[in-house]
Amino acid sequence: MMNRIAQIDRETTETKVRLILNLDGAGKASINTNVPFLTHMLELFTKHGLFDLTVDATGDVHIDAHHTVEDIGICLGQAFREAIGDAAGICRYASGLIPMDEALCQLAVDVSNRAYLGFNVDFPKASVGNFDVELVEEFLSAFVSNARVSLHVSMISGQNLHHIIEAIFKALGVVLDKATQKDPRKTGIPSTKGIL
Repeated sequence: MMNRIAQIDRETTETKVRLILNLDGAGKASINTNVPFLTHMLELFTKHGLFDLTVDATGDVHIDAHHTVEDIGICLGQAFREAIGDAAGICRYASGLIPMDEALCQLAVDVSNRAYLGFNVDFPKASVGNFDVELVEEFLSAFVSNARVSLHVSMISGQNLHHIIEAIFKALGVVLDKATQKDPRKTGIPSTKGIL
């Protein structure tokens, strides 16, 4: 099987990001950002998606974490798109219902080469620690736009912000892992069009 690995380097006046993604990894994470809560979420994503992910990122967090979170999402999406290649033989679709204590989140993905984010999450508060929870949607929007996948995220239940967001990131890893797995019955592009 061809190596499904990609490296993305992005440097702007606001951020500097180097990201390496291996879709066929073992859940190994080396995440260094100056947004500790996102670092933790990316570690969970990596572990439960069985990817290998390296992220070295700094940004203008003295303003806020927005630029850093968004740019890491952009880079992760670009790396995913590059690593998946033409997507020949993959399952393409996957969904998951993932609990984290009282929180329950459902995600569904289509590796379709069409970007769409459905985000149906009602956070009970505006921040967890000093992390602004609206950045979760910003991260996912940046990822989806650059990975060119259709992703639906729904919060079924939950009160604890950390638990809700943790369930989302774990589920993201699980469904992307399932969707990108090779199905031995599929030999070509998983579309009747012959192209994604």
